[in-house]
Amino acid sequence: MSTTVAHLKPGEIGIIKEFSDDILPIKLLELGCLPGNKVELVQIAPLKDPIYINVNGSHIAIRRSMAKLIELDLIQDSSPL
Repeated sequence: MSTTVAHLKPGEIGIIKEFSDDILPIKLLELGCLPGNKVELVQIAPLKDPIYINVNGSHIAIRRSMAKLIELDLIQDSSPL
């Protein structure tokens, strides 16, 4: 199932597939926002922007508009409750 980082729910994990735009800040690339890496939504700010994600152990705050540019394949969590 394909989605973007902006559409994740807290605790959901996805693998970065591609970027919708070729203009992604270098800082995000340096922090691990690269195709093939896992992304988990950690928290959403009270006014819905920014959102906090975990990429390779780094907690990053990004704007929702930037998160919409990062496409993911969702990982189905099969761990028992």
